[in-house]
Amino acid sequence: MTEPPGFVDPARIAAWLSLAARDLARAPLASLAHGVVFLVFALLILAIGWRHGWLLAGAFSGFVLPAPALATGLYELSRRIERGEPATLHDAVSAWRTASPALLRFGVLLAAIGTTWVALCWLVLRVAAGGSGAAPAGGAGELLGLFAADRGAALFIAWTAAGGLLAAIVFAISVVSVPMMLEHRVPLREAVLASVRAVGEQPFTMALWAAVIMTATLLAAVTVVGWVLVVPLLGHASWHAYRDLAGGAR
Repeated sequence: MTEPPGFVDPARIAAWLSLAARDLARAPLASLAHGVVFLVFALLILAIGWRHGWLLAGAFSGFVLPAPALATGLYELSRRIERGEPATLHDAVSAWRTASPALLRFGVLLAAIGTTWVALCWLVLRVAAGGSGAAPAGGAGELLGLFAADRGAALFIAWTAAGGLLAAIVFAISVVSVPMMLEHRVPLREAVLASVRAVGEQPFTMALWAAVIMTATLLAAVTVVGWVLVVPLLGHASWHAYRDLAGGAR
């Protein structure tokens, strides 16, 4: 069967991950530093959420929503490796200092989405706890008890579905837009539309790529220390995904 012009074969996902491993090997310090930052944030959230379970539900899932923008440094590293240029931690940090206003605004937007998700979780848990004047103040055990209650299964399903929908939206608007704004400094609206269009034109490949990202993210969340390796691998792989997608997206 002849594939449509611009078709990106799902098998390319393996190539993206292979190229990501190559980039990680060529710039290990700069790449792993991004993972360490995520690990530190994850540990802080766990430390706070262990005593305030209501915060743990939203924060531990919500803090990954700005990840596409936070991976800007990894995109820059992959771009420099692609060009045969040096790729250092200084180069990754410099990508933020020279980022376009559109990219910075998009980063703020994703941070706002993550914050909104945390607030939404607080509201839902407050209602589920009986609409008391304050959110559940107990630790992680109380949160698990809330999900284990009579209506806990329905609450967990609704929470998971809402989080999945929000993550899907963030994926659709960012999978192409962030690296495109880094490389071409295009306006925010143009980059977001190109990203959504790329997802619409490659539905199966993008669904599979999103599933890979979700699985790797869950693995990192469960192991906690997995963030150190998962973050740079997904960041570098996302740059190579953009390379394959951008031709049909622009």
